[in-house]
Amino acid sequence: MTASLQDLARLVRYYILISTTEAGTGHPTSSLSAVDLTTALFFKYLKADLDRPEHPNNDRVIFSKGHAAPLLYALYGAAGVLTESELKSLRKLGSPLQGHPTPQFRYAEAATGSLGQGLSIGVGMALNGKNLDQLPYRTYVLLGDGEMAEGSVWEAAQIASYYKLDNLIAIVDVNRLGQSQETMYGHDTEAYSKRLAAFGWDVVTIDGHSLPEIEKAFEQCFAVNGRPKVIVAKTLKGAGVSFLADKAGWHGKALSAADLEKALKELGPVDTKLKGSVQKPEDKKPATTAPVDVPPPAYKKGDAVATRKAYGMALARLIDKYPNLVSIDAETKNSTFAEILMEKKKDHYFEMFIAEQNMIGVGVGFARRGKVPFASTFAAFLTRAYDQIRMAAVSEANLKCVGSHVGVSIGEDGPSQMGLEDIAMFRAVHGSTVLYPSDAVSTEYLVEELIKTSGIGYLRTSRPATPVLYDVGEKFPVGGSKVLRSSAKDRLTLVAAGVTLHESLKAADQLSKDGLAVRVIDCYSVKPIDAATLRKAAEETKLMMVVEDHWEEGGLGDAVLSALAEKPVASVVKVAVRIMPGSGKPEELVEQAGLSAAALIRKIKEILK
Repeated sequence: MTASLQDLARLVRYYILISTTEAGTGHPTSSLSAVDLTTALFFKYLKADLDRPEHPNNDRVIFSKGHAAPLLYALYGAAGVLTESELKSLRKLGSPLQGHPTPQFRYAEAATGSLGQGLSIGVGMALNGKNLDQLPYRTYVLLGDGEMAEGSVWEAAQIASYYKLDNLIAIVDVNRLGQSQETMYGHDTEAYSKRLAAFGWDVVTIDGHSLPEIEKAFEQCFAVNGRPKVIVAKTLKGAGVSFLADKAGWHGKALSAADLEKALKELGPVDTKLKGSVQKPEDKKPATTAPVDVPPPAYKKGDAVATRKAYGMALARLIDKYPNLVSIDAETKNSTFAEILMEKKKDHYFEMFIAEQNMIGVGVGFARRGKVPFASTFAAFLTRAYDQIRMAAVSEANLKCVGSHVGVSIGEDGPSQMGLEDIAMFRAVHGSTVLYPSDAVSTEYLVEELIKTSGIGYLRTSRPATPVLYDVGEKFPVGGSKVLRSSAKDRLTLVAAGVTLHESLKAADQLSKDGLAVRVIDCYSVKPIDAATLRKAAEETKLMMVVEDHWEEGGLGDAVLSALAEKPVASVVKVAVRIMPGSGKPEELVEQAGLSAAALIRKIKEILK
């Protein structure tokens, strides 16, 4: 068996070298260091049906060290599912073999390459297998020693230990050399081992180029129950080619044709007809719950309910209809009201504690295994996980984020707790859906719309209790809006959502008493936006005012301007937060920001004059 693995490892190295040289770009040395580790994994221990990458029983393999993509592709070449010609399409336009793994390659579990994220994704997949699907698959995550400096790795390490994920095995490729210098601990594998052991992991430290040690390490991992396992392997960057091995200056550089010839000569004879076999997995069915119809929301017009609470009510109401729904929260569940779902169906709630980057990564792991995760916290704290959110879009993850405590209307907690950048942030994510309900009824229906809409979704919820505006049964399609005040005499259109919609309605009603007709649109769908309704209102009133509890850059106002940009038909005034807020009563801060009904009335009268 060992000799066969040696032959396969030589073949994998050959594929890495020829594919990166053909591309003229890539990371051959970062790939070569982990060849022996992953060859043993793939061709002795991995259980996967390569004809069915989505088979629920397949072991999952995540290359958190995404720049080792040539190694990932080479392994599947050695397994016989990629040809040499296909491997040579590495990094070429239209090829699924991109510079870092993405789901365009059918065997990639998620997009990686922005370092420090793969272990969190692995945690999500392991939680799914152990707690939800209840399947015996293992999740393997290959990490580089450089990314072990990322805080998100340690966020994932602590939560994996907390949940006793003994179906999770990490492999740390300690090859010493980073992009520009030696890594923090060089070849001191003991430094990594002590830290991981302190986080509650079972640790095996080995020579990452000794196949007997590698095999023994995997078997030791399989024998341990009740905690996650990690193999810390000392390796050489560029291993297998003497003029590359452990040499600085080769990171991210492909070999020249002459260097390739020299390397292949040193590598020795390679049998390109050799194919490694991968074990087939068990064929167990995931644990499932049949969906059932659920009653509609129960609210009455005029009831005062915070949209953040309606979000929690929606999850608890809809979980029976959508059994793949999962709630994850960053220890804010009594503020986001995710606790309502937890209290009803505890096995579909996962506490992530105050570690937002890991929370989003775990959500990606759940999503890639077919679940619909809702990740909730204060909107302000989602900003620290923005890299994970943008990478979730690259992963084609069906992930929903919920940000509560938005804008100055949260009141006394002050600016550190105020989500004022979140609309701009999520609007910029490719393919995202951004929804901003203003009452409990619209919140409940928009939660369901997000469940039914694939991709990255964002729901913006507010802290204050606001009156219910809509009847139960009202429809809120994604991309729609609601015209709440309208007449043939309207001289201006107010566009708002959330807290500012209620202020806009108060202003419109008062102005009506003063003889000024003003239209009001509830723009609950920020992306995609209801351009047709906005354009009609702009054409008819010639003046539009967008009111939002958000910084003026990138929010609802800019979304409206973008919708009207092709053919401007009205003047658009943006009323948004422009000064750094402090602490105060919500109504004081709303007034100070110029978002109150009284402030809007003053501004509208001034403009119309």
